[in-house]
Amino acid sequence: MSEDVTEPEDGAAEDTSEAPSGAPPSKPATRAGAAPGGGHRPKKAAQEANLFARIGQFLRDTRAEMRRVSWPTLLMVRNTTLITLVAVVFFAVYLFAVDRIWTFLIDNLRTALGG
Repeated sequence: MSEDVTEPEDGAAEDTSEAPSGAPPSKPATRAGAAPGGGHRPKKAAQEANLFARIGQFLRDTRAEMRRVSWPTLLMVRNTTLITLVAVVFFAVYLFAVDRIWTFLIDNLRTALGG
């Protein structure tokens, strides 16, 4: 036998009858809210300490990520803002014109049909 192949120590074969072929067997169901591994839940003081530790770690990670951000230059911000404003004004004028044209056409069609 090859050294690469290992067999289960208890000698039991893995049951894959419920899983589709090629898919791993499903995990056993656990109770909702149960701690992983069936252990006891930590006491309230430990939970609060853990909360503050997680908040501190979050703030440290946030600060580290903010240092890695590539911030745009003032010129880039100014140019993209100008492009955005020009596009907004252009589309506002375009949509206003299209709306006025359709209003004119519908009103004239209504009067032509006697309505």
